[in-house]
Amino acid sequence: MKKVDFISMENGTAEEYAFLDKLENQYLEDLPSRLIEALKALDCSLSGYQVSRLEHSLQGATRAFLAGEDLEMVMAVLFHDIGDSLAPHSHSEMAAAILRPFVSEKIYWVVKHHGVFQMYYYAHYSGGDRNAREAFIDSPWYEDTVRFCHHYDQNCFDPNYKSKPLEFFVPIVNEFFSSPRIDDPEQLARHGNR
Repeated sequence: MKKVDFISMENGTAEEYAFLDKLENQYLEDLPSRLIEALKALDCSLSGYQVSRLEHSLQGATRAFLAGEDLEMVMAVLFHDIGDSLAPHSHSEMAAAILRPFVSEKIYWVVKHHGVFQMYYYAHYSGGDRNAREAFIDSPWYEDTVRFCHHYDQNCFDPNYKSKPLEFFVPIVNEFFSSPRIDDPEQLARHGNR
């Protein structure tokens, strides 16, 4: 496989960066496939619940879809726990970072903070502060996050719920993650990952 010659970025040429841009664009086109594989991996994560993390995510996304939520919300629910495996102490932030280029600031905030808001349902049983979410009471998206957790997170551990299968969401994921939002200049800055 062809590779650039430089070993320090400051020594790269326009031709080498054009070559890398082509490879990066191909890599970006494959993002939906990688995200779907990451969802599949949730099927084997975090035991002890009556359903897998994948089923939990599918239940939430199905509920959001059937409730007529917009596509941003359905995708946010589907991917809200995608960070559990690699970032167990900050999974909300990881999920929000993945979604950020594709969702509104509100949905980004909701996903980023859902872990703290979800604690309302269980933290008092394990020595935590169930009211930790009150630190965000002044946020314009406080109630949206309460609603997210109540309708699409805390209640999605039911082994008898008939979720739509992952295959139902695959075409939606492919389209949704095919290009970032065009109204967020920070997210559209080229080569932000180099």
